[in-house]
Amino acid sequence: MKALSVPDFVLFVLRRLKASGHQAFIVGGAVRDAFLGRPISDWDVATSASFETLLSLFHDVRHFTAKPHTITLVHRPEGRSGVPALLYEVTTFRGSGKSLREDLGLRDFTMNAMAYDPEKECILDPYGGQADLASRLVRAVGDPSARYREDPLRLLRAVRFGAELGFSLESETRMALASLAPLLASVSPERIRDEFVKILKARRPSRAIRILAHTGLLAQFLPEILEGRWMRQTDPHPYTVYRHTLEATDRVPPEPVLRLAALLHDIAKPRVLKMEGERRRFIGHEAAGAKMAAEILRRLRFANEEIRKVTHLILHHRIDYSPAWGDGAVRRFMRRVGLEFMEPLFALRKADLEARGTKGRDGLELLEELQGRILREKHCLPAADTSDLAVDGRAVMKLLGIGPGPRVGRILRYLLERVTEDPRLNNERDLTFLIQEMGRNDLDL
Repeated sequence: MKALSVPDFVLFVLRRLKASGHQAFIVGGAVRDAFLGRPISDWDVATSASFETLLSLFHDVRHFTAKPHTITLVHRPEGRSGVPALLYEVTTFRGSGKSLREDLGLRDFTMNAMAYDPEKECILDPYGGQADLASRLVRAVGDPSARYREDPLRLLRAVRFGAELGFSLESETRMALASLAPLLASVSPERIRDEFVKILKARRPSRAIRILAHTGLLAQFLPEILEGRWMRQTDPHPYTVYRHTLEATDRVPPEPVLRLAALLHDIAKPRVLKMEGERRRFIGHEAAGAKMAAEILRRLRFANEEIRKVTHLILHHRIDYSPAWGDGAVRRFMRRVGLEFMEPLFALRKADLEARGTKGRDGLELLEELQGRILREKHCLPAADTSDLAVDGRAVMKLLGIGPGPRVGRILRYLLERVTEDPRLNNERDLTFLIQEMGRNDLDL
């Protein structure tokens, strides 16, 4: 085990509890991560002190209470004013007996059911957590069904720890997932969302998603993914929609927006399928997929900004670039998609093409060519939208002698198209000439 360097504030908490006659131990993720040699971000303390005693003992420390029987202490190290304050949870022993062993026996998995006493420099491990860590196993403490029933979110946590750590699920721990999957319906969408995002950030989330699918857990909160499970595609797609989706999800960087976009980019294909002879067509799956993704993400209580980004990437993920595109076409693509989305969109499209196996090679070469052209054009993009034009709606109304209305917007959009085609036109003199010409010819766009 990596030497456990305990922060001074945690030692202060332990000493104050022990000085008042209470047992106190470091528990949970800190002990587990020390064994794994991983950075420790969460420091939790379990104690024999009652909740009321905790409130009294730490009345002079900034704190709040968000969980039953738990006080969360807020501390910022001295001399580090620019550093965010850190949170430390102190919880009374679980169970009726109020002992450390009973408390650890009610935790989810053996790897999280260990305690450390820094005063004695000893590990307390009554349920074999160290052995399971060495064997790379996720094992429930005691009866898996009992642990899952206590908090059904643990059904997802088991899969998440397996994906995050690259561990296998112990056989009984895994078998109970399938029989108790319906319990997940009792968990709030927000908690499911947070756990699922952690799964998506794993190195290879496809492994976890397959377990979720096989055990019936995925059907409880994201059944739409399963619609593509047996759906074959036409060349150049060698895989089913489901397998292609998982391959693409593994290949994008482990950022939540990108992983969600990859997971949902073809979500509508089963619903828009049309057969043309032997050929399967999925016309309009991008727009339909963006709409479905928005519904799914709202159901899981994702933030509006995350939904906006994910759906925008899905809507534009199918880049039908041709070397025949002129510079104006490249600039229109940049304007349509938005410069802020260029990098994530190309990451998504690259993963999408790579997930076709060798069938995606030609597309990757074209994608690289388009990226090069965008790099050359992005520094001279004349106008991203009508607000970047050298004239505005007031100028249009004054020059044409018209009032506010839809025609003003149509004229500005026409000017934007002209400027996109020829950036040199984005100056007041040339745009004024174009507006006057429209007035002379009485053009109503």
